[in-house]
Amino acid sequence: MTKLHWAISNRQRRRYRLLMAVFASFLPLSASAWNFTGHRLSACIAWEQLPPASREKVGALLRAHPDYALWTRKARGDALDRMAFIEASTWADRVRYDRRFHAADEAATPLLPGFPDMESHSEWHYVNRPLPGQTRAEDNTDEARGQLDRQLVVLVRALGTHDASETAFNAKVYALPWLIHLVADAHQPLHVVDAEAAWLAPRDDPKHLNPSAPRRRIVSLHALWDDLPGPSNLSGNKLDSACRALVAMYPEPAPASPAQWLEESWQVAGKEGFPADYARQQQVGKPFYERAREVANQRIVSAGHRLAGVLRKLP
Repeated sequence: MTKLHWAISNRQRRRYRLLMAVFASFLPLSASAWNFTGHRLSACIAWEQLPPASREKVGALLRAHPDYALWTRKARGDALDRMAFIEASTWADRVRYDRRFHAADEAATPLLPGFPDMESHSEWHYVNRPLPGQTRAEDNTDEARGQLDRQLVVLVRALGTHDASETAFNAKVYALPWLIHLVADAHQPLHVVDAEAAWLAPRDDPKHLNPSAPRRRIVSLHALWDDLPGPSNLSGNKLDSACRALVAMYPEPAPASPAQWLEESWQVAGKEGFPADYARQQQVGKPFYERAREVANQRIVSAGHRLAGVLRKLP
């Protein structure tokens, strides 16, 4: 597979980061996820659980990806594959702002080598399921329902094939960053409940500050959950320290299927995803926030272990 090398100037990087920060505050619920720190932590945990043979298999796929050079531009020494793996965890969110890709309602863009399509697939990140006792109008469109449950199965199958053809290899190269990201999404409780249930306040009248980012007003409970892992720019030694601390703090979860990951998240959302009397008061107090952060950390650790479990089975 031919690598695509593309350079980004410092000025362009600054502009990209600014745009990402602005766009993030307006994302619809269906497009939200753990913030970049949450995804990086999950990937870091997974990488540390992989034996050398699995790391080499994963590294071979990452090195064939068009964005490998971008992911590893800050890496040093023999840490290239590890850095690529961690940075690839945010790729599925970043493609929504990448001109090489397009949304479902936009004109198709040229294919990258080996890619099946260039759509950003926002509907892959979630599945909308009513909370217990909740009713909603039935809408089975992909955008309304979400495809997280289906895509996890598709991606795991693609990576697990013993087919040694170039086509199968390219499919694995494409699937790997998606899987790294979506396994973490599957462990975010508010990614598996009806999006309408997660609004904290109208978009034009936010009521709360995010304790993790006090200067950024939030508009939804979903946005608060997304930022529970901490500031979105955690990286380097600080990320590694946080990764080690989380692994030491929480046990490895029981083995489970992708369907069970989603069921767990749905159960957590129903029991602990919303503050008491949320429907009437729409308030988030410190006790709820601290408990939610504890739950989020545990879910991120579970996601990391389970991602490693899938990748250890790579043929």
